[in-house]
Amino acid sequence: MTLNKDIEAKILRYHFVEQWRVGTIATQLGIHHSVVDRVLSQAGLPKVERSPRPSIIDPYLPFIRETLAQFPTLTAARLYEMAKQRGYPGGPSQFRQRISQLRPRRQPEAYLRLKTLPGEQAQVDWGLCRARHKPHYAEFRTMPRNKTPLRSGLE
Repeated sequence: MTLNKDIEAKILRYHFVEQWRVGTIATQLGIHHSVVDRVLSQAGLPKVERSPRPSIIDPYLPFIRETLAQFPTLTAARLYEMAKQRGYPGGPSQFRQRISQLRPRRQPEAYLRLKTLPGEQAQVDWGLCRARHKPHYAEFRTMPRNKTPLRSGLE
C-alpha cells in the first residue's frame, strides 16, 4: 500500500515538530504503527529498538545458565523447583517458556538425500509376509501391475 505525500508529511511533522510517539501518530491517522516506522526510517531516522522489560526471572538467570551448562538434560520442572527453593516467586508456565529459550541446542546433523528415478529402486522389509493364502518371505515379490518379479541382489 502506498501512502500519499500528504500523509507522509503529516507523519514527519507530528514526529519531528510535535514530538508525538509512533503509536500516537498511528492512532490519529488511522494507520498501522509499522507504516509510521517505515516512513520515519525512509526519512533517515533509525528504527528505535524497544528495550526488553525486566522480568522476575532475571535475578535467577545466572543460576539457571550455570545449572543448564552442567546438566543440559535437566527438566524445566526440576529447574523450577530448584529456583522456587531459592525464592523465585513466579509461576511455572513463564519459567518453562524462558527455559526453552535458554536450553542449549544440538547442532543439526547433515545428511545426503537419496534421489532416484521411478522404477530405479525398490524397498522391501525382510520378514515373513502373511498376506494372501500362504506365508512367504519378501525376498521374491511381484509388482501388482506388470507381474514382473523383483529379486533381491543377494543371490
